[in-house]
Amino acid sequence: MKREICITADGSTSIHLPEINEQYHSKHGAIQEAYHVFIKHGLDVFEDKSNIAILEIGFGTGLNCFITYLESVKRNLIVDYVGIEAYPVSAEEIKLMNYCDALNTQKETAIFTKMHTSDWETMQTINTNFTLLKRKQLFEKIDDKNKFHLIYFDAFGARVQPELWTETIFKKMFEALKPNGILVTYSAKGSVRRAMQTVGFTVERLPGPVGKREMLRATKN
Repeated sequence: MKREICITADGSTSIHLPEINEQYHSKHGAIQEAYHVFIKHGLDVFEDKSNIAILEIGFGTGLNCFITYLESVKRNLIVDYVGIEAYPVSAEEIKLMNYCDALNTQKETAIFTKMHTSDWETMQTINTNFTLLKRKQLFEKIDDKNKFHLIYFDAFGARVQPELWTETIFKKMFEALKPNGILVTYSAKGSVRRAMQTVGFTVERLPGPVGKREMLRATKN
């Protein structure tokens, strides 16, 4: 499927798939969306923890992983990060992502590069406080149990991949979380909320990022 580099409204890059009219990030701003959904309403919930295990569904361009790394440095937080991606972005496309410039973190360019050039399926030490395991895996093959505090659910939207937003997938997410763990996603669809509730999550509607009225946060009680 053809992929095109595009610039979102906050100046940060993303990837557009013209055949299905879908992007890896919000057209209203890749960086602003990532911080609002996954940091403000996800990572910030665990501000009292000194270490956290995170699962990302849809590693993509590595933006969520990179901003989580930046936050871990600020907070002196130990992070064990697992990113799952069935169709990895190419090295050529990654070189065109402008996140270090857009975030004014050019000194961290080597870290962003390391996240993408490190081997898949092998735990990598990004720095003393941050480990990364990238898994090339279909989401329906996930079978982790009681392992993560936080899930970033950043799959393509239900319009183009409805099979990723079902009770079957969310049951896997529920089982992957530790007690009191949470899942955050940009989606606010009623069918998604109901699927989460059916498998046992307590679900909150929260204010969405720029361009979206609402988003969802699900807790495993």
